[in-house]
Amino acid sequence: MDIGVLTVPLGGQSLDDALAYLSDLGVDAVELGCGGFPGDDHLDRQAYLDNEEKQAELEALLDEHDLRVSALATHNNPLHPDDERAAEADRELREAIRLADQLDVNTVTGFSGLPAGGPDDEVPNWITAPWPTEHADAHEYQWRVADEYWSDLAAHAGAHDVDVAIEMHPNMLVYEPRGLLELRRRTNDRIGANFDPSHLYWQGIDVTEAIRLLGEHDAIHHVHAKDTKVYESNAREKGVLDTAPYTDEADRSWLFRSIGYGHDESHWKDVVSTLRMVGYDGALSIEHEDSLTSAREGLEKAVDVLDRAVFETQPGDAYWAE
Repeated sequence: MDIGVLTVPLGGQSLDDALAYLSDLGVDAVELGCGGFPGDDHLDRQAYLDNEEKQAELEALLDEHDLRVSALATHNNPLHPDDERAAEADRELREAIRLADQLDVNTVTGFSGLPAGGPDDEVPNWITAPWPTEHADAHEYQWRVADEYWSDLAAHAGAHDVDVAIEMHPNMLVYEPRGLLELRRRTNDRIGANFDPSHLYWQGIDVTEAIRLLGEHDAIHHVHAKDTKVYESNAREKGVLDTAPYTDEADRSWLFRSIGYGHDESHWKDVVSTLRMVGYDGALSIEHEDSLTSAREGLEKAVDVLDRAVFETQPGDAYWAE
Protein backbone atom coordinates (compact mmCIF):
# COMPACT_ATOMS: atom_id res chain seq x y z
CA MET A 1 0.00 0.00 0.00
CA ASP A 2 1.47 3.32 -1.09
CA ILE A 3 1.49 6.65 0.71
CA GLY A 4 0.32 9.31 -1.73
CA VAL A 5 -0.49 13.00 -1.75
CA LEU A 6 -3.03 15.11 -3.62
CA THR A 7 -0.68 17.90 -4.67
CA VAL A 8 -3.23 20.77 -4.68
CA PRO A 9 -1.86 22.42 -1.46
CA LEU A 10 1.54 22.65 -3.17
CA GLY A 11 0.11 24.43 -6.20
CA GLY A 12 2.30 27.49 -5.59
CA GLN A 13 5.36 25.39 -6.44
CA SER A 14 6.41 24.01 -9.80
CA LEU A 15 5.59 20.35 -10.34
CA ASP A 16 9.29 19.53 -10.28
CA ASP A 17 9.75 21.22 -6.88
CA ALA A 18 6.59 19.63 -5.47
CA LEU A 19 7.66 16.15 -6.59
CA ALA A 20 11.17 16.64 -5.20
CA TYR A 21 9.74 17.69 -1.83
CA LEU A 22 7.31 14.77 -1.67
CA SER A 23 9.91 12.26 -2.75
CA ASP A 24 12.20 13.47 0.04
CA LEU A 25 9.34 12.84 2.49
CA GLY A 26 9.17 9.22 1.37
CA VAL A 27 5.92 9.59 -0.56
CA ASP A 28 5.28 6.92 -3.20
CA ALA A 29 2.48 8.38 -5.36
CA VAL A 30 0.80 11.64 -6.32
CA GLU A 31 -2.76 12.51 -7.26
CA LEU A 32 -2.75 15.38 -9.75
CA GLY A 33 -5.57 17.88 -10.14
CA CYS A 34 -6.48 18.53 -13.76
CA GLY A 35 -9.71 20.52 -13.52
CA GLY A 36 -12.73 21.41 -11.44
CA PHE A 37 -12.32 22.42 -7.82
CA PRO A 38 -8.77 20.94 -7.53
CA GLY A 39 -7.61 23.18 -10.38
CA ASP A 40 -4.81 22.25 -12.76
CA ASP A 41 -1.67 23.87 -11.32
CA HIS A 42 0.35 20.68 -11.75
CA LEU A 43 -1.40 19.13 -14.75
CA ASP A 44 -2.88 21.41 -17.37
CA ARG A 45 -5.32 18.98 -18.95
CA GLN A 46 -5.55 20.84 -22.24
CA ALA A 47 -1.77 21.04 -22.57
CA TYR A 48 -1.17 17.33 -21.93
CA LEU A 49 -4.15 15.78 -23.71
CA ASP A 50 -3.09 14.20 -27.05
CA ASN A 51 0.42 15.66 -26.59
CA GLU A 52 2.93 12.81 -26.55
CA GLU A 53 5.88 15.15 -25.99
CA LYS A 54 4.36 16.69 -22.85
CA GLN A 55 3.32 13.28 -21.61
CA ALA A 56 6.84 11.94 -22.06
CA GLU A 57 8.21 14.92 -20.09
CA LEU A 58 5.81 14.13 -17.25
CA GLU A 59 6.81 10.47 -17.24
CA ALA A 60 10.49 11.40 -17.12
CA LEU A 61 9.90 13.81 -14.24
CA LEU A 62 8.01 11.17 -12.26
CA ASP A 63 10.77 8.62 -12.91
CA GLU A 64 13.38 11.11 -11.78
CA HIS A 65 11.65 11.42 -8.42
CA ASP A 66 10.64 7.75 -8.19
CA LEU A 67 6.92 8.55 -8.01
CA ARG A 68 3.81 7.27 -9.77
CA VAL A 69 0.42 8.88 -10.40
CA SER A 70 -2.35 7.19 -8.39
CA ALA A 71 -5.18 9.22 -9.97
CA LEU A 72 -6.14 12.35 -11.85
CA ALA A 73 -8.56 14.57 -9.92
CA THR A 74 -11.35 16.67 -11.39
CA HIS A 75 -14.06 17.27 -8.79
CA ASN A 76 -17.00 19.26 -10.10
CA ASN A 77 -20.77 19.00 -10.66
CA PRO A 78 -21.68 17.44 -14.02
CA LEU A 79 -25.34 17.27 -12.89
CA HIS A 80 -25.63 21.01 -12.26
CA PRO A 81 -28.95 22.54 -13.43
CA ASP A 82 -27.04 25.35 -15.14
CA ASP A 83 -26.35 23.83 -18.56
CA GLU A 84 -23.08 25.69 -19.08
CA ARG A 85 -21.68 24.65 -15.70
CA ALA A 86 -22.78 21.05 -16.22
CA ALA A 87 -21.24 20.98 -19.70
CA GLU A 88 -17.94 22.34 -18.39
CA ALA A 89 -17.82 19.72 -15.62
CA ASP A 90 -18.72 16.97 -18.08
CA ARG A 91 -16.00 18.06 -20.50
CA GLU A 92 -13.42 18.14 -17.69
CA LEU A 93 -14.37 14.65 -16.57
CA ARG A 94 -14.43 13.08 -20.03
CA GLU A 95 -11.13 14.68 -20.97
CA ALA A 96 -9.58 13.61 -17.67
CA ILE A 97 -10.60 10.02 -18.45
CA ARG A 98 -9.04 10.28 -21.90
CA LEU A 99 -5.86 11.78 -20.45
CA ALA A 100 -5.66 9.10 -17.76
CA ASP A 101 -5.86 6.47 -20.49
CA GLN A 102 -3.04 8.16 -22.41
CA LEU A 103 -0.89 8.43 -19.26
CA ASP A 104 -1.58 4.81 -18.26
CA VAL A 105 -3.25 6.02 -15.04
CA ASN A 106 -6.16 3.77 -14.15
CA THR A 107 -8.28 6.11 -11.99
CA VAL A 108 -9.96 9.51 -12.14
CA THR A 109 -11.39 10.92 -8.91
CA GLY A 110 -14.38 13.24 -8.68
CA PHE A 111 -17.88 13.86 -7.35
CA SER A 112 -21.23 12.39 -8.36
CA GLY A 113 -22.61 15.88 -8.82
CA LEU A 114 -25.97 17.13 -7.58
CA PRO A 115 -29.01 18.06 -9.69
CA ALA A 116 -31.72 20.53 -8.87
CA GLY A 117 -34.86 19.28 -7.16
CA GLY A 118 -36.90 19.51 -10.36
CA PRO A 119 -36.58 20.36 -14.08
CA ASP A 120 -37.43 24.04 -13.56
CA ASP A 121 -35.17 24.69 -10.56
CA GLU A 122 -31.98 26.70 -10.90
CA VAL A 123 -29.75 25.53 -8.03
CA PRO A 124 -28.64 22.09 -6.82
CA ASN A 125 -30.71 20.69 -3.94
CA TRP A 126 -29.25 18.29 -1.35
CA ILE A 127 -32.14 16.13 -0.13
CA THR A 128 -31.61 14.73 3.37
CA ALA A 129 -35.13 13.60 4.36
CA PRO A 130 -38.18 12.15 2.52
CA TRP A 131 -40.74 14.48 4.14
CA PRO A 132 -42.52 16.69 3.25
CA THR A 133 -43.19 14.39 0.35
CA GLU A 134 -42.06 16.84 -2.34
CA HIS A 135 -38.54 16.13 -1.08
CA ALA A 136 -38.98 12.42 -1.79
CA ASP A 137 -40.27 13.31 -5.26
CA ALA A 138 -37.27 15.58 -5.80
CA HIS A 139 -34.90 12.78 -4.77
CA GLU A 140 -36.48 10.41 -7.28
CA TYR A 141 -36.09 13.06 -9.98
CA GLN A 142 -32.42 13.50 -9.09
CA TRP A 143 -31.73 9.80 -9.43
CA ARG A 144 -33.35 9.77 -12.88
CA VAL A 145 -31.03 12.61 -13.92
CA ALA A 146 -28.02 10.81 -12.44
CA ASP A 147 -28.96 7.48 -14.01
CA GLU A 148 -29.04 8.94 -17.52
CA TYR A 149 -25.80 10.89 -17.15
CA TRP A 150 -23.71 8.35 -15.29
CA SER A 151 -24.74 5.39 -17.43
CA ASP A 152 -23.27 7.17 -20.43
CA LEU A 153 -20.21 8.40 -18.52
CA ALA A 154 -19.51 4.91 -17.15
CA ALA A 155 -19.57 3.54 -20.70
CA HIS A 156 -17.05 6.24 -21.69
CA ALA A 157 -14.81 5.23 -18.78
CA GLY A 158 -15.11 1.57 -19.75
CA ALA A 159 -14.11 2.35 -23.33
CA HIS A 160 -10.89 3.89 -21.99
CA ASP A 161 -10.25 1.20 -19.34
CA VAL A 162 -10.33 3.82 -16.57
CA ASP A 163 -12.09 3.64 -13.20
CA VAL A 164 -14.04 6.64 -11.90
CA ALA A 165 -13.64 6.96 -8.13
CA ILE A 166 -16.43 9.05 -6.63
CA GLU A 167 -15.82 10.87 -3.38
CA MET A 168 -18.84 10.48 -1.11
CA HIS A 169 -19.41 14.11 -0.19
CA PRO A 170 -22.39 15.87 1.42
CA ASN A 171 -24.05 18.38 -0.90
CA MET A 172 -23.66 15.77 -3.63
CA LEU A 173 -26.19 13.11 -4.64
CA VAL A 174 -23.80 10.34 -3.55
CA TYR A 175 -22.61 11.17 -0.04
CA GLU A 176 -22.60 7.80 1.75
CA PRO A 177 -21.76 4.15 0.92
CA ARG A 178 -25.24 2.86 0.09
CA GLY A 179 -25.76 5.70 -2.36
CA LEU A 180 -22.41 4.86 -3.96
CA LEU A 181 -23.46 1.24 -4.37
CA GLU A 182 -26.78 2.34 -5.86
CA LEU A 183 -25.01 4.43 -8.51
CA ARG A 184 -22.66 1.52 -9.22
CA ARG A 185 -25.67 -0.81 -9.59
CA ARG A 186 -27.27 1.55 -12.11
CA THR A 187 -24.10 1.91 -14.21
CA ASN A 188 -21.15 -0.51 -14.24
CA ASP A 189 -18.14 -1.58 -12.22
CA ARG A 190 -16.04 1.30 -13.53
CA ILE A 191 -17.93 3.42 -11.01
CA GLY A 192 -16.64 3.02 -7.47
CA ALA A 193 -15.51 4.98 -4.43
CA ASN A 194 -12.73 7.41 -3.81
CA PHE A 195 -12.98 6.42 -0.17
CA ASP A 196 -12.52 9.63 1.83
CA PRO A 197 -13.31 8.95 5.50
CA SER A 198 -13.31 12.62 6.47
CA HIS A 199 -16.85 13.15 5.15
CA LEU A 200 -18.10 9.97 6.79
CA TYR A 201 -16.81 10.69 10.30
CA TRP A 202 -18.99 13.73 10.88
CA GLN A 203 -22.05 11.97 9.46
CA GLY A 204 -21.67 9.33 12.18
CA ILE A 205 -20.71 6.55 9.74
CA ASP A 206 -18.39 3.83 11.03
CA VAL A 207 -15.45 4.04 8.65
CA THR A 208 -14.19 0.47 8.95
CA GLU A 209 -17.72 -0.89 8.52
CA ALA A 210 -18.08 1.28 5.41
CA ILE A 211 -14.83 -0.16 4.05
CA ARG A 212 -16.14 -3.68 4.62
CA LEU A 213 -19.46 -2.88 2.92
CA LEU A 214 -17.85 -1.38 -0.17
CA GLY A 215 -15.14 -4.03 -0.14
CA GLU A 216 -17.75 -6.76 -0.43
CA HIS A 217 -18.59 -5.29 -3.85
CA ASP A 218 -14.97 -4.56 -4.84
CA ALA A 219 -16.10 -0.95 -5.03
CA ILE A 220 -13.10 0.93 -3.61
CA HIS A 221 -11.08 2.35 -6.50
CA HIS A 222 -8.98 4.91 -4.60
CA VAL A 223 -8.56 6.20 -1.03
CA HIS A 224 -8.08 9.65 0.42
CA ALA A 225 -6.24 9.86 3.73
CA LYS A 226 -7.96 12.72 5.49
CA ASP A 227 -9.15 13.11 9.06
CA THR A 228 -11.99 14.94 10.80
CA LYS A 229 -12.50 15.93 14.42
CA VAL A 230 -16.02 16.37 15.82
CA TYR A 231 -16.07 19.00 18.59
CA GLU A 232 -18.78 17.74 20.90
CA SER A 233 -19.26 20.99 22.83
CA ASN A 234 -20.53 22.64 19.64
CA ALA A 235 -22.19 19.54 18.21
CA ARG A 236 -24.29 19.08 21.36
CA GLU A 237 -25.78 22.53 20.80
CA LYS A 238 -26.28 22.62 17.02
CA GLY A 239 -25.62 19.14 15.65
CA VAL A 240 -23.22 18.40 12.83
CA LEU A 241 -25.05 19.96 9.86
CA ASP A 242 -22.90 23.02 10.31
CA THR A 243 -22.94 26.06 8.00
CA ALA A 244 -20.39 28.09 9.98
CA PRO A 245 -17.39 29.10 7.82
CA TYR A 246 -14.51 26.60 7.82
CA THR A 247 -12.25 29.38 9.07
CA ASP A 248 -14.48 30.03 12.10
CA GLU A 249 -12.81 27.08 13.76
CA ALA A 250 -13.85 27.74 17.35
CA ASP A 251 -17.56 27.79 16.47
CA ARG A 252 -17.70 24.74 14.19
CA SER A 253 -19.06 21.34 15.18
CA TRP A 254 -16.35 19.63 13.15
CA LEU A 255 -13.18 20.42 11.25
CA PHE A 256 -11.07 18.63 8.70
CA ARG A 257 -7.84 17.73 10.47
CA SER A 258 -4.43 16.36 9.60
CA ILE A 259 -4.05 12.61 9.97
CA GLY A 260 -3.79 11.76 13.67
CA TYR A 261 -5.50 14.93 14.90
CA GLY A 262 -9.05 13.66 14.49
CA HIS A 263 -8.45 9.99 15.25
CA ASP A 264 -5.41 8.42 16.84
CA GLU A 265 -2.75 6.29 15.22
CA SER A 266 -4.36 3.04 16.32
CA HIS A 267 -7.52 3.99 14.42
CA TRP A 268 -5.56 4.63 11.24
CA LYS A 269 -3.87 1.25 11.66
CA ASP A 270 -7.37 -0.25 11.80
CA VAL A 271 -8.29 1.62 8.60
CA VAL A 272 -5.18 0.32 6.82
CA SER A 273 -5.77 -3.23 8.10
CA THR A 274 -9.41 -3.22 7.02
CA LEU A 275 -8.49 -1.96 3.57
CA ARG A 276 -6.04 -4.85 3.30
CA MET A 277 -8.73 -7.30 4.45
CA VAL A 278 -10.99 -6.27 1.54
CA GLY A 279 -8.16 -6.45 -0.98
CA TYR A 280 -7.29 -2.78 -1.48
CA ASP A 281 -3.60 -2.32 -2.22
CA GLY A 282 -3.51 1.11 -3.86
CA ALA A 283 -2.53 4.56 -2.62
CA LEU A 284 -3.57 6.35 0.55
CA SER A 285 -3.65 9.81 -1.00
CA ILE A 286 -3.27 12.47 1.69
CA GLU A 287 -5.59 15.42 1.17
CA HIS A 288 -4.60 18.35 3.37
CA GLU A 289 -7.45 20.67 4.34
CA ASP A 290 -6.59 21.40 7.97
CA SER A 291 -7.04 25.13 8.65
CA LEU A 292 -5.14 24.88 11.95
CA THR A 293 -1.77 24.19 10.34
CA SER A 294 0.20 24.79 7.16
CA ALA A 295 0.06 22.44 4.22
CA ARG A 296 3.67 21.34 4.66
CA GLU A 297 3.38 20.62 8.36
CA GLY A 298 0.05 18.85 7.87
CA LEU A 299 1.45 16.70 5.07
CA GLU A 300 4.60 15.87 7.00
CA LYS A 301 2.68 14.83 10.12
CA ALA A 302 0.29 12.74 8.01
CA VAL A 303 3.16 10.95 6.28
CA ASP A 304 4.71 10.27 9.67
CA VAL A 305 1.56 8.57 11.00
CA LEU A 306 0.80 6.63 7.83
CA ASP A 307 4.40 5.48 7.49
CA ARG A 308 3.93 3.54 10.73
CA ALA A 309 0.47 2.30 9.74
CA VAL A 310 0.97 0.93 6.21
CA PHE A 311 2.34 -2.51 5.44
CA GLU A 312 5.31 -2.60 3.10
CA THR A 313 5.25 -6.35 2.44
CA GLN A 314 2.68 -8.87 1.29
CA PRO A 315 1.22 -11.27 3.88
CA GLY A 316 3.26 -14.37 4.56
CA ASP A 317 2.00 -17.93 4.97
CA ALA A 318 -0.20 -18.41 8.04
CA TYR A 319 2.06 -21.21 9.29
CA TRP A 320 0.48 -21.07 12.76
CA ALA A 321 -2.89 -22.06 11.29
CA GLU A 322 -1.64 -25.23 9.61
